[in-house]
Amino acid sequence: MSNALDHIHHIALQVKDLEETILWYTKNFACQIAYQDNSWALLKFENLSLALVHPDQHPSHFAVTREDIKPFGTPVPHRDGTSSVYVEDPSGNHIEILKLAD
Repeated sequence: MSNALDHIHHIALQVKDLEETILWYTKNFACQIAYQDNSWALLKFENLSLALVHPDQHPSHFAVTREDIKPFGTPVPHRDGTSSVYVEDPSGNHIEILKLAD
């Protein structure tokens, strides 16, 4: 059994206005836009990333990276080469189990 801790890749927040929210975060904090399209954005901070998502496309969640995500369900591939499975904890919080692109 490994003593290595899991890695939280990002936290995702639902936002009403993507452009306005990106502007607010980049104006008020030292972060960089790692990805942006019309449906979501990823802001890179020193220690993790912040995903800004539309409520009708993604639940608020946090993402944990794993090499093997199949034990959590059927992986869904994403356009950036990653794949993931969404699960819920016992309290109903959403967690994305994320396999990074090779």
